[in-house]
Amino acid sequence: MTFERVVRPAGPFTLADSTRHASDATRHVRDGTLTTTLRVGERVEVGSARQTLDGRIVLRAETEEGLERLRFAIAMDADHSEFLKRFARDPLIGETTRRFQGMRQLRLPTVAQTLLRAFCGQLIDSRRARELECLIVRALEPRVPRTTLHAPPTSATFARLAPARLRQLGLHARRAAALVRICRAIDLERLHQLPTEKAAAFIERERGLGPWSAGVVCLEGLGRTERGLVGDLTLIKLMSRLQGRWVEGHETGELLAPYGEWAGLASLYLAMGFKHGLIPLPEEQPVRFPRPAYA
Repeated sequence: MTFERVVRPAGPFTLADSTRHASDATRHVRDGTLTTTLRVGERVEVGSARQTLDGRIVLRAETEEGLERLRFAIAMDADHSEFLKRFARDPLIGETTRRFQGMRQLRLPTVAQTLLRAFCGQLIDSRRARELECLIVRALEPRVPRTTLHAPPTSATFARLAPARLRQLGLHARRAAALVRICRAIDLERLHQLPTEKAAAFIERERGLGPWSAGVVCLEGLGRTERGLVGDLTLIKLMSRLQGRWVEGHETGELLAPYGEWAGLASLYLAMGFKHGLIPLPEEQPVRFPRPAYA
């Protein structure tokens, strides 16, 4: 049995803008429809979302609980109208808020997958990082019948592994050991119950992780917008262009500070604006980009 619900999102929402580069081992976007695997208790379901011409979202899942998980995954209830209004004239993201006003951060099916993404994302090459994440998920989780997608990993997925197995799949030894250690210590879904600052502090206390990883987990795993992606390579490049010198990862905290409780979403809009040339920058100056180490 399939449950279907047609709903209007809270505030401006564009599924196409929110699902750019969304495809991975647990979800894909084809012909405007996002299809994703979902963890609903002990079950794995498949859900889908597409947007109609009048802006409504057609949700499909196997159970009512799956529909709720799908709503969370696509962030359709996370109204960011206040963000758009407050920063419409911002010198850095004002133009991006107008061009991509319906863009929100898609969430991953499990917090454990988000933590894996944070560890893989410490690679400088973002494409290689995503490939590594996909390879690991596909190796560890079964393919869902009648799909090309795999089940989302959980804390138990990694807790039962020896770190050497993750090392064989390509994850650095220290990162593999840290991922296994964390997942053996806690069911990461419990972070949903913590305030953002406590959840972020938990991540940052762990060896091999830092502010950037905490931002990834908060934004893509917990659906919180308060924590920005401090140390993100794109933001480092943007701020370096603005400053005319190479900046350190921690300095991007100053770039995000003006956005307050919206720093996480601002990270997304800054990166999009930089990519599409929507941020006013000084005339091209030679800025040497070293290979930063960020977590």
